[in-house]
Amino acid sequence: MPARGSAIRGDGVGLMMERSRPPAELLLRPPVRLQGTTVELLPLERAHWAGLLEAAADPRIWTYVLGGPRNTPESLEAALRRLEEEQERGVTLPFTVVSPVGSGRPVGQTQYMEIRREHRRAEIGGTWYAPSLWGTGVNVEAKYLLLRHAFDHEGLERVEFKTDERNVRSQRALEKIGATREGVFRRHSITWDGFVRNSVYYSVIASEWPSVRARLETMLDALGRGPSPPGPAPRDASRDPP
Repeated sequence: MPARGSAIRGDGVGLMMERSRPPAELLLRPPVRLQGTTVELLPLERAHWAGLLEAAADPRIWTYVLGGPRNTPESLEAALRRLEEEQERGVTLPFTVVSPVGSGRPVGQTQYMEIRREHRRAEIGGTWYAPSLWGTGVNVEAKYLLLRHAFDHEGLERVEFKTDERNVRSQRALEKIGATREGVFRRHSITWDGFVRNSVYYSVIASEWPSVRARLETMLDALGRGPSPPGPAPRDASRDPP
């Protein structure tokens, strides 16, 4: 069986050939659908809203979320409408996280955000899951799918993450997958409840991706999730260069 992602990126230095990289203006354009062994990331759509509301019920999810709880119909709808608008403007590419694969059951959300095509960089964030999925490997596989798509299929140079300094669990998770802690932005953002938080920044850059990918694949194997399907994710052919 070929190595994960080997259809696009070799297992040597791991750098995408320039001729295969999409033009910058086409990066991270919808629709994108990513499928793993037990997790799939589907383009966010209104048919998912009821399932997301059910997954969002536990208040523990929202402790460190900058924009506040989304566990009422009104707050969730407002947040999802904002994501729709941001996707229209091309700055966000949101996903509904579904598990098991093929179940159609939303268990959370994640997204590419702060997309800067001219610099070939983006942030992975806006991530939350129902607590019943915490510690199960869902987040590990979702991060793997997002990073693999970003580097192997889109040819990004940098993917970044930021988290509330108080959210030690999130920081340890990012460090475990091999993301580099870059520093703390002090008094960076005001949260929904008025707290002025410090934000911790992490990143993975293209030259680090082969080692991060190997670490993630080892973690997935240890979790018994097996190999994710190799090869490129489905994409709209109109996005491909001539």
